[in-house]
Amino acid sequence: MLSGKEKKAFRAQANRLNPEVNIGKEGISPGVIQNLTNAFNTKELVKVKLLEKCPLNIDEASEKLITGVECELVQKIGRTLIFYKELKEEE
Repeated sequence: MLSGKEKKAFRAQANRLNPEVNIGKEGISPGVIQNLTNAFNTKELVKVKLLEKCPLNIDEASEKLITGVECELVQKIGRTLIFYKELKEEE
């Protein structure tokens, strides 16, 4: 679980990020889960954008992504979500 200070720092870092994953009219498909998982292979912070045609609201989408990818929500603002997942160290 992230502390308030950690979330604040991550929000500042995420401000300059572009969305890595866009969710459209298909909603959250296995492909979206895979794209987000792949993004976390190289980054700790990932920005996700819900497009206008997305059938889910931001709360439903965030819950499905948190459970599907096992990441933590840093911020939700408008139709944008920011997630954090610690990078696994390679041996």
